[in-house]
Amino acid sequence: MKAIVLLSVSVCVLFAGGYKIPETSLNSVALSAANVAHNSSADAAYYNPANMVFMKNEAVMEANLMYIGLSDINYKAAGIDIDSKRENFIVPSLHYVSQEISGARYGLSIVSPAGLSKRWESAPAVYKAEEFTLQTVEINPSVALPIGDKIAVALGIRAIYSEGVVKSTSPMALRDMKGDSIDLGYNIALAYKPTSELELALTYRSNVDLSVEGSADLSYTGTLDGSVPLATYTSSSSASVTVPVPALLNLAVAYTLPSETTLEFVYERNFWSEYKELDFDYGSSVNAVTNIVFGTPVAKKWRDTDVFRFGITQKMEKLTLMGGFLIDESPVPNETLGFELPDSDSFSVSLGARYQVSEKINVGFGALYSIREDKKVSNSSLEGEFSNANALLISSALEYRF
Repeated sequence: MKAIVLLSVSVCVLFAGGYKIPETSLNSVALSAANVAHNSSADAAYYNPANMVFMKNEAVMEANLMYIGLSDINYKAAGIDIDSKRENFIVPSLHYVSQEISGARYGLSIVSPAGLSKRWESAPAVYKAEEFTLQTVEINPSVALPIGDKIAVALGIRAIYSEGVVKSTSPMALRDMKGDSIDLGYNIALAYKPTSELELALTYRSNVDLSVEGSADLSYTGTLDGSVPLATYTSSSSASVTVPVPALLNLAVAYTLPSETTLEFVYERNFWSEYKELDFDYGSSVNAVTNIVFGTPVAKKWRDTDVFRFGITQKMEKLTLMGGFLIDESPVPNETLGFELPDSDSFSVSLGARYQVSEKINVGFGALYSIREDKKVSNSSLEGEFSNANALLISSALEYRF
């Protein structure tokens, strides 16, 4: 079932706490997603649609292609030394901002806000996470309106399609689940420019519960009371689960110096505490034994987290240089950490550039490298250490103005 995927697959999203993907454009990769207050590119439609009001009165579109490479995570414990599979992905995105239409500006972003994949081949990891694969696509239209000359507001709708697969194999239990869903949310934004040098912003993206529905093949060999002989219980059933893509609040400030150097700071609050437990519901065809084994809620108890993003942009005649770094907290407490999502605090650095090819076209390149802290875990399921959880993002983009 894909919902579980979503929440564990995110294990591979090592460049963001939990399983969200904050980098969905060239600017966001190059600036460590510190592109909220100061943004006049097409991706303003996603990161702060209120800024569309202050952009030049022309339509602009950006097509972006991003490579994500995830290292093989190592797990060591007494008598155990195993690695997950390396993961490589190509993720496209599209951003568009319209010309002014009756005083309003309209935007559209098509991105992947969460997901990816984590696969293990060795015990004991395969008992819980042989494969967790999640794919999501968000379509986010928005509209922005001015309030005077210095303030603008925006409202958008989030429509997220998700699908995924989760598999686990142990000597006694097998599961093979898949499913999909379409779920809705919203986003709001505020941009305030008190002077030509100073820019302030506030954005909020609502929580979206991925209400995944699909099918599950389950098998369990054993007994519930310890009696012998052992029996095998199998079920093929419908299945459903709800997993949150958490609400997100950004407060940002940017200042542009006379040298056309812009500095931006973004404080980000992720409301991961919405994720309290993982609870699968099965259809009437599932038998009682497999329902107990696979359907018992699993506590998660995630916590809200802070992210601090810093970006610098240097504008020249035809070339724009960018750089950034971020500090990101993990929402996963030690007591519920597992192979599905061996998450930990991280630090990332980034750089990039845009080149103005012509009046209408510019091209760009950006890269971000994320290093996640080694994580010692001691709970009822694991007693060991995860390490080597690093990620590399490389983004290329073509922007066209018309």
